[in-house]
Amino acid sequence: MSLYKFAKNVVGFLLFPIFRIKVVGKENVPAAGPVIICSNHISNFDPPVVGITAPRDIYFMAKEELFQNRLLKGLLTRIQAFPIKRGMKDRNALRQALRILEEGNTLGLFPEGTRNRTGQVGKGLSGAGFFALRSNAYIVPCAIIGPYKPFKQLKVVYGKPIEMEQLRENKTPAKDVTEVIMQEIQQLMDKHR
Repeated sequence: MSLYKFAKNVVGFLLFPIFRIKVVGKENVPAAGPVIICSNHISNFDPPVVGITAPRDIYFMAKEELFQNRLLKGLLTRIQAFPIKRGMKDRNALRQALRILEEGNTLGLFPEGTRNRTGQVGKGLSGAGFFALRSNAYIVPCAIIGPYKPFKQLKVVYGKPIEMEQLRENKTPAKDVTEVIMQEIQQLMDKHR
């Protein structure tokens, strides 16, 4: 068993009962081919929660600072996280993410770029739109509906893949594609709150 699978089982065993996690729409995540799961971001718990509720293994970008600790770097790398420099164009991270998608894997993104505790979906950065346009990946919106309070229900909702064909054909700007993604996440939140 890989460290990823082991960590997923252990974290799931702990977090499912603590946050009474309810998963909706898991069947909307395609079983094969490249997928980008785009979620709102309300807590540091979001990556492990998306990781344990999604039916596929996910690669996540994580802020570069986390990789400066050798022990943490080794762990993060083995559970499929890779570093990104925030606040600037990180070509290495962009190439790595596109390679992950080209290989038919799943990339997890939090388009807001940072945690947003308002309860509303914030403005997304253009990176999500960039990856959606530059790959042939299915784009699956995901809404985490909190709060993260012990023994209060947390809901994780996966929506149907966003129709990308027209956006790609029209060469829609990345920031506008990100806006479409954020609207889909907001609709999931409104429907399942």
